[in-house]
Amino acid sequence: MSIIHAVILGLVQGLTEFLPVSSSGHLALVPWLFGWDHFGGDDTLENAFDVALHLGTLIGSVVYLRSDVARYSSAAMGWFKDRGPLIGDVRVAWLLATTAVPTGILGMVVLAATDDLGDRTWLVAVSLIVFGVALYLADRHHGSRKVDDLRLRDALLLGTAQGLAFQPGVSRSGVTLTVARGMGIEREAATRLVVLMSLPIIAGAGLVKAPDLVVPTDWWGAFVWGTLAAAVSGWFAVHWMLRLVARTGFGGFAIYRVGVGVGVLVLLASSFR
Repeated sequence: MSIIHAVILGLVQGLTEFLPVSSSGHLALVPWLFGWDHFGGDDTLENAFDVALHLGTLIGSVVYLRSDVARYSSAAMGWFKDRGPLIGDVRVAWLLATTAVPTGILGMVVLAATDDLGDRTWLVAVSLIVFGVALYLADRHHGSRKVDDLRLRDALLLGTAQGLAFQPGVSRSGVTLTVARGMGIEREAATRLVVLMSLPIIAGAGLVKAPDLVVPTDWWGAFVWGTLAAAVSGWFAVHWMLRLVARTGFGGFAIYRVGVGVGVLVLLASSFR
């Protein structure tokens, strides 16, 4: 893989991980569109590169949200020490942890059932369209709930929705934003919640795959540059989501998703690919 291709894929991963457009879907569609075959059917190498890009995204997002991560981590550790009431930051920390449970269970089921959901390009396109429309409809609600208002069943539902993102094209942030907005959570609070929810899942997915990772010597340049590109673009994606998109709405992303999905289906029906 050339450094340029690694950087492009890193930028795609970082930007689309938190924007509600599906990072896995775009990482499947970009090589398909340009006819790139970097891994030659080597699933181990492809998984290693995927983990590297997600590591970069995780680094960029944690750096941006370091105050939130420290705040809720400190609250959770303080609770373990004092066993006080589940209120305030402690309650939010436990709700965030709760969302990871159904996501993790669904992830293990998917890993046990199949190694790759990304080869069915038509399904990626359909997922972009269907969940794009769902995001548009949910974002039209004028919610006023805050994260502090969430209940245990809300956290479990959000975590279950997040688990659907193991299908490329669904989008982890997109589907959880859809459910959060449908619950009446106001846009900016929903955005911050969704990004924080994703951090332990990204980290956990990397840890699960880490024991099997092998990086050939001649691939280190591509891995390093791809990871750096994912870290920088991931930082900017979180920034844009929290500072701009959370205030203006997600309708533009919904339209983009539908447009890309329809475009891919048209290309599949033609002789282009």
